[in-house]
Amino acid sequence: MTTHIDAVLFDFGGVFTDSPFHAVEAYGEELGVSPAQVTGVVFGSYEHDGDHPWHQLERGEISLEKTRDLVLAIGREQGLEIDIYDLFMRMAGNNAGADSRQPLVERVRGLRDDGYATGIITNNVAEFGDGWRGLIPVDELFHFVIDSSSVGVRKPDPRIFELAMAQLDGVPAQRTVFLDDYPANVEAARSLGMHAILVDTDLARVIAELDDLLQV
Repeated sequence: MTTHIDAVLFDFGGVFTDSPFHAVEAYGEELGVSPAQVTGVVFGSYEHDGDHPWHQLERGEISLEKTRDLVLAIGREQGLEIDIYDLFMRMAGNNAGADSRQPLVERVRGLRDDGYATGIITNNVAEFGDGWRGLIPVDELFHFVIDSSSVGVRKPDPRIFELAMAQLDGVPAQRTVFLDDYPANVEAARSLGMHAILVDTDLARVIAELDDLLQV
């Protein structure tokens, strides 16, 4: 049976840029500790939505500067000096990897031209708003953006997907596709009945999987 899709929704970081977790791995190597340990200090249990400072930051509850202080304290409890500002410097190199994602940008442009509703659902930071929006032509490509730091809820909490669905004027979840680089977010979308694609560095594969779903 042919799947009829009306809307295609995307994560931002790790989809239109390199994954931030790649920078975490490199940072861990510099510090001589495992990437998992650095990830735990900086992001907490990212597949859950909890009280870790990074989660609070992405929900817009605390500032970036406050988050930096709290993460430094968490690291020092483990004998580590982990400054998220140092990590951000590593993420910022090479235009955050956005240049290499141009094939996906062009595919989104084609989707919008073909009449699909397009949107972004991103876990993000209020202080980064101008920066990430400047990496690709967001307003040109997407009908709407659901930014966790603006709406006060972050993936994988299903409420953030429900906020996106409310923007689609009655399009059911079963006629929506969501693309994300983080498995827990993909599973959260699927649990609501959405189609979902896990994004990796093989953009040709990702685009082909999307096109197969759209029956192009």
